Order: sequence, then C-alpha cells, then structure tokens
Amino acid sequence: MINAIELGLFTSRINAICEQMGAVLKQTAFSPNIRDRLDYSCAIFDTNGRLCAQAAHIPVHLGSMAYAMKDVVQARERRKGDTLILNNPYMGGTHLPDVTFISPVFFNNKLTAFVANRAHHADIGSETPGSMPISKTLDEEGIIISPALICESDQIIESVLENIISQLRDTDIAVADFKAQISVNKNGIDALIKLIRSCEDIKFDDYLNELNDYARRIAATTFSQLPDGDYHFTDVMDDDGINAKDIAIHCALNVNDGKITVDFSNTAKQVEGNINCPIPVTAAAVYYCFRCLMPVYVPDCAGTFDLITLKVPEGCLLNANYPAAVAAGNVETSTRVVDVVLGALAQAIPDKIPAASHGSMNNIAMGSDNWSYYETLGGGMGGNTETAGLSAIQTHMTNTLNTPVEVVETQFPLYIKAYRVRDDSGGKGKHHGGNGLIRHYQFIKPTEVSLITERRRNRPWGLTGGNKGKAGENLFNGKPISAKTSLSAEPGDTLVIKTPGGGGWGRH
Repeated sequence: MINAIELGLFTSRINAICEQMGAVLKQTAFSPNIRDRLDYSCAIFDTNGRLCAQAAHIPVHLGSMAYAMKDVVQARERRKGDTLILNNPYMGGTHLPDVTFISPVFFNNKLTAFVANRAHHADIGSETPGSMPISKTLDEEGIIISPALICESDQIIESVLENIISQLRDTDIAVADFKAQISVNKNGIDALIKLIRSCEDIKFDDYLNELNDYARRIAATTFSQLPDGDYHFTDVMDDDGINAKDIAIHCALNVNDGKITVDFSNTAKQVEGNINCPIPVTAAAVYYCFRCLMPVYVPDCAGTFDLITLKVPEGCLLNANYPAAVAAGNVETSTRVVDVVLGALAQAIPDKIPAASHGSMNNIAMGSDNWSYYETLGGGMGGNTETAGLSAIQTHMTNTLNTPVEVVETQFPLYIKAYRVRDDSGGKGKHHGGNGLIRHYQFIKPTEVSLITERRRNRPWGLTGGNKGKAGENLFNGKPISAKTSLSAEPGDTLVIKTPGGGGWGRH
C-alpha cells in the first residue's frame, strides 16, 4: 500500500524530471524560439503511451501528446538507445514546426517508460520563411517527418539528420537545436532511472497506477460539482485565410453524474485554409479547460482525463483528414476551442468562468533565404469573477514568452520601434478585460512576412453583462491588412500589430 506522503513525494520527483528536462533544453538550444520564447514541452509516458507527468510548459503541446502518444509508441518495437523523431500532425504531431523526440527508458533490460520533448522550430522547410505559410495543403507547410528513428544505440543516424537538415535554411541552428532535443531525452532517461531505482520495495508501475487512481478521484470530485445537464455554445473563426469566413465551432457539453462528454458534431467541415485541427490538438484544448477547474495539486497524468469523452466527426474543422493544411489549427483554432468549451461551462458555473481572452496567438513569421524568425504575441486576458484580466499576456493554449527586443535586434535585420500595452482595448465591466499590446517592426533588409491572426473581425466576448474586448488590427506602412496574409517588405517598411483585448466580466 502506498501512503499519501510516499505518493506525494513520487509525484513531485517525477514532475521535477520534466522540469529539469525543460531547463536543460532552454540552456542548450540555440534558436531564440526555444531558448528565449520557451516554445517547448517535456513529458514522461508509461509503456502504453499514457501520460505519467509533464512540466507546466505549453498546453497545446502536452495535451496533444497525452492524446496521441499511445498510437505512436505502440507502432513499433523499442530498443535501448533508440530515439524517434516526428512532426506529422496526422501521426501524433500538432503542426509541422513542432518536432517531437521520443526515447524509451529501460530498467534492468525491461522497457519501463518513455521520455519525450516537443519544440517549435522557426524553419521546418516551408518555402515561406518562418514555416507558417498561408497554405492549402500540408505539403506546403514544410517537410513531413513521419515517425522515424534518428538515434540507434545512443548514436545519431547521420543520414536521417542530414536528410532533414538539407531542406532547411539555417542548418547550423537546426543541427544545434535537434541535438539539444536529443540530449534532453538522455538527461530525462538518466534522471528517471534514478527515480525508478529509488522506489525500493514498491514497483514503479504500482506508483503510476496509484497516481492515476488518485488523479481520477480528484477529477471525479471536481466534475461531480458541476450541475448535470446539456450546455451549448457557438463561436466562430474570423476566416481561413483563403475564402471562408465566420467558420462555426459548436460545443455541446453534457455533464452526467461526474462524467463529461464534449460533442463537436455541429462544427463546420474542414476548410481550404490552414486553420484545420488534427484531433490531438482539439483534445489538448478540451483537456486544458477541465484541468483548469481542478485543484492545482492534481497530477498531470492520464487518469486526470479518463472521465472526459470527445465526439469529433471525422472531416470536420476539428478532426481534419489528410492532407488538409493545419499550420494555424494548432495556434489559432485551439484557442477558439477553449472559448467555446469555456462558453458552455459558463452556463453551468457562471461564477467560475472568465470572459473570453484575446483569442489569438498573433503569429508573425518572417525571413529570407538564409534566416527565419517566428514569434507569437500576447493580448488581453478576460476579466473574471474576482479580478480584472491581465494585460499583454499569453493565454490559454500557449505559455511562451515574448522575444526580447534586444534579441530580435541583435540576431535579425529588424528594428522594434515600439512595444507597449494597447490602452483601452480591454472590454469594460465590473472587472475589465486586460489590454492587448502593440508591437511595431521596421525592416532593415528585404523580408518575406506571413501573418496568421484572429479576433480581427469577431471580438472577444464578455460575460454576465461585461463588454467585448476590442478587435485586433494589423497595419503595413500604416494601412490595414488582412488577418491572415503574406507580404514582401523592403528596407524602411513598417508593420504594426495591435492585439485584441480581453472581454469584461459583469456590468460596469
């Protein structure tokens, strides 16, 4: 029998391994996207691919790995010293820039667990610098890495690495980042073996079973406090970057005796543009919403999500079929899935749910033949029952930082003319929505730019009488441009991004 103290210590130790892996990746990666923005995630899985632990990194990375890892790890036999690489959204990935490395952990010559890390690469081989194009098919978004061995017997398979690197722009940075991800898994394996060895008389699997049971009990207690019933909410995506506009996402939420069913059957069909989602991304957004309802001490493991059932029709926006383009589904559509699930929950527990946050990761990708840069920008958080929303912050499905101005200006031919809070952009209310931000770029050399943004037409909603947040704006040389677009900039040209504010909560 494992007592509460032993389980608490085990939980802290296994979570600390994931945190340690993240710290190593931050210190060893070369690209600003990983080193400065912290666009990466680390986790541990059992031999069946079920989540055991994760660090508090990027929700869209972690939830999608929790959903998809089972199929990935069971697809082939594992050997000590192997490392698998993948980015295929239809085979366990999210979108092509997110590259995942998975390594088995052997203890006493027996497969015991897996460690994994996922990081966003600003260049994954798209013809458009930054690898976030206004695409129509997956092939246009970069190189597709279906699960493949990149290491055997702890040695890099140079032919595999070279095949990937040869298709990228800045090969030195790419090699350094890939090797950093490989080394992070080795660090995680060593740390996890030490933990397994220290378990003494209690088997590692017994700890994991008890951990999942504990998490399931907490989830059951949390969900039992939700009133039984059916709750519905619909919101829309501004557009798909090609033709479609006001693309509906509908959530039908059923709560029945502590069990949750989230049904997206009335959501729009997949579209021509790249806002489609592979189902692991949709699952990540749903898991995130319900994880937010639970106590902070609930373990992030498979048992946490066992009482949640998803219904997502194949071929719809949130469960797209290959080869649908998905670059923006991971970053933009996932945020709207959060909005509709929280909108439905607000009908059940209005005193627990905040107004809509800014609802976009405000993606900016740019570069030329020999450099690529990518970043996301924060905005306003929705107001809630107790406080106003925070300003100029990343919300919900991303947890990245900004790229410091000093890093941008020293590493890329860009000048940041202004970077500040966008005053009065949050919705008014008893508790105001947070304000968005303004980031003003000036180009020093000819640059190709791609923008993928949302909430430029449909504003973030308020709750219980609170006002909507202000919509975002994109300006090129002072003139409005589309929410999703590609453009060519010359030296002296300027780009201004004004991100949306959050919705207000309660009547002002």
